[in-house]
Amino acid sequence: MTLAPTLPAGGSAAAWQGSSVPAQLLILTGRSVRAHLSHRRALVLSMLQPVFMLLLLSQVFGSIVDRGHLPEGVGYLDYLLPALLVTTGIGPSVASGIGLVRDMDNGAVARLRTLPIHTPLLLLARSLADLLRTAAQLAILVVVAVVALDARPAGGTPGLLAALLLTCAVVWAMTWIFLALAAWLRSAEAMQSAAYLVTFPLMFASSAFVPVDRLPGWLQILARLNPLSYAMDAARALSLDLPLGTRLWAALGTSLLVAVAGSAAAVWAFRRPVT
Repeated sequence: MTLAPTLPAGGSAAAWQGSSVPAQLLILTGRSVRAHLSHRRALVLSMLQPVFMLLLLSQVFGSIVDRGHLPEGVGYLDYLLPALLVTTGIGPSVASGIGLVRDMDNGAVARLRTLPIHTPLLLLARSLADLLRTAAQLAILVVVAVVALDARPAGGTPGLLAALLLTCAVVWAMTWIFLALAAWLRSAEAMQSAAYLVTFPLMFASSAFVPVDRLPGWLQILARLNPLSYAMDAARALSLDLPLGTRLWAALGTSLLVAVAGSAAAVWAFRRPVT
């Protein structure tokens, strides 16, 4: 997709300062989406990975969990599904950072920087393209859970849809953390190591797989400080038709703080000169 420059009346080619911000964002996002679609095998595997996690975790933990610790009348699969929506989004967030490092290494970013493009749009376009891929993964996960595993959360389709939309907002916010790490580290190997250090506490020091009050005391503190715990609690309340209270606002508020801090750090690190 190319856009012909529009020159003002009586202007010259030298006066053109590039396409509009929306046009640039659309083109750059389309570029990132096409890059995902060009790697078909990797795309298929990424779509299947959440399904394998759902099958594995629902069978392993579902066979040993004490249902007395779950909300009344809620099966473990229904309890797990909202949290798995959130944890599934961590993988694409990490991949977004690694993809940025690769683009910086292979010269793609350097070439784009020679064009009249607003620098932050390079990061924003990548985050939006990865969000589309994540949304597809989450939709497949929900369909498999409902159709193949007979998940029947009390919130029904509206509750699941609301939980999915909330998850997309949270995942998009988390993506900025990994984009910031990528722009700062500028090394795929270092990025992968840092990702492990970040993702494991986010996933397991949370309310994802068991209620927080069943965790050891010190881990309960970490879980209550974990921004993903707020997202999981809100997603569960929506999908299981539980009292929502302030959970939704807590999830959206913490995600907004993460997005603002992460995007500011990512843009600052991305603009640093290569040393």
